[in-house]
Amino acid sequence: MTRELVGAAARYTTRTAKTTAQTPARGRQVAAWGFYRTPEVRSYANWIANAMSGALLYAGRRRPDGSIERAPDDHPAARLVASIAGGPDGQAQLLREHGRHLAVAGEGWTVIRPRESVGADWHVVSVLEMDSKGRGALEAKIDGETVKIPAHDPDAAPDPMAPAAIRVWDPSPEHHLEADSPVLASLEQLEELRLLSAAVRAITRSRLTGRGVILVPQGTRFPTTPGQSDAEDDLIDVFMTVAQTAIQDPESAAATVPIILEVPAETINGITHLTLESNFDELAIKLRQENITRFATAADIPAEFLLGMGDINHWGAWELTSEAIRLGIEPRLRVVTHAYTNHWLQPLLEDEDLPDAHEWLVLADTSPLRVRTNRSETALKVYELGAISAKALRRETGFDEADAPTATEQREQEHRNQDHKTEGEPLPVDETTTEPDTLPASAATTTTDGMLAAAADGLIWAALSAAGRKLERTPACPRSQRAQAREIEPAELHTLVAVDVMQVDQWKLLDGAWSRVPEIATRYSRDPECLAAVLDEYARALIAAGVSHTFEQTAGVLHAPCLAAAA
Repeated sequence: MTRELVGAAARYTTRTAKTTAQTPARGRQVAAWGFYRTPEVRSYANWIANAMSGALLYAGRRRPDGSIERAPDDHPAARLVASIAGGPDGQAQLLREHGRHLAVAGEGWTVIRPRESVGADWHVVSVLEMDSKGRGALEAKIDGETVKIPAHDPDAAPDPMAPAAIRVWDPSPEHHLEADSPVLASLEQLEELRLLSAAVRAITRSRLTGRGVILVPQGTRFPTTPGQSDAEDDLIDVFMTVAQTAIQDPESAAATVPIILEVPAETINGITHLTLESNFDELAIKLRQENITRFATAADIPAEFLLGMGDINHWGAWELTSEAIRLGIEPRLRVVTHAYTNHWLQPLLEDEDLPDAHEWLVLADTSPLRVRTNRSETALKVYELGAISAKALRRETGFDEADAPTATEQREQEHRNQDHKTEGEPLPVDETTTEPDTLPASAATTTTDGMLAAAADGLIWAALSAAGRKLERTPACPRSQRAQAREIEPAELHTLVAVDVMQVDQWKLLDGAWSRVPEIATRYSRDPECLAAVLDEYARALIAAGVSHTFEQTAGVLHAPCLAAAA
């Protein structure tokens, strides 16, 4: 990517810049950031941010049927998107920061600063660090430095070294140029929560409400301080002194023992402990919990993530996570990618004179967020069956492509495997010099293999469907979730419900699944016991791994040596 392309990114306009510094909405965003340090808001914003950081940016375009076509690695769009923030690590941080800004203020700015050498630095800046100076001037505070950013002028040649700014905001349905967020919508509730928390804190720290007063019938006046006349009553002064001491030093005796007050003996019956409490003490705590619940409900992720998962089982937790990704993460990722598409990628592609520049998009892949937990053992079994690639096996077992064997190492391993396989066995030698007459049979075998694969595919799908219907009635699928589970294709239910390998037998998920195997094996001259064992092992691996079955995987399943066609 040339320096000119970096500088040609579409910049903000004076119309959009005014929304950050010159409208009443700015005051609401300042208030929203003021609540970021409260545990509830910070927890919500960081959940959004951390989830967004797990997405992967890539370039692609949408086909007429709605499917996505990824850009080839050597395509200009792919190269540009790969360069965002210096690569995957920088992109993860970029998305994480945008997640917090969109969750709190509903808005953030991306400032792109071209480097003197090559590439550019990408920064996410809050609305509090952006200032509009009039006449199209915009200033950003980046690491304590003021960066001046010129407004985009489509009629002038861009300065390749000038910083570019892209406004990323979730539009308000009332005023499109203003931002919207759950925190902005909950400012009143959050202010109430702050006041109630202060009240609870005051109640907790107060010695008067926490420890009370002990009435002692030993005198007729409160003890006086040195220099005070007998006529003076310093009750109020002592109360204030004690309260101040308790706040300044919570570990002092003043904070942990009641106040002692002497009163005439005839006014009380012995020593009396007087507590100074009100109904508001308990009410404040209840109201605070109610406000926390209201904010959790207003947030666009399941409230359980803020209030606690409670007794929700693993399947319910997975469903909540999937719902949170769909409703809380993917829409925000689309806000970011839409801004980067319209104000960065497409203008750069147009400068490269690509005729279809307007078709290419910056997109976010959220599949890494949906990957289930450790599947290394199952991945190894599925790999041995030929159903997944070596690349997928490395990914599931925690290795990367740098650990893949070189071509030389792969050939050496194949030789070792072959030597081990044939060790102690005479190699078959065919001394016949005539041309074999088995070509028609070979062709027939290929056809038969295809028919067997089709039949095996049907058996596997039927087995997974039967297992899914049984799974609906197991503890893995609680009664409260069964109505929703019935809306899912039975053969796919195991991809949503976590099942241990041992539970396949415990719940008899595959019992009776292979009753037709002997008939089909005989039809295609295969060993019935071997076919049943291979299909059963494959189905068990899919269920335990939570992986969908596809027809393309069937051929690999049928590569077992015991399934060679009978002579």
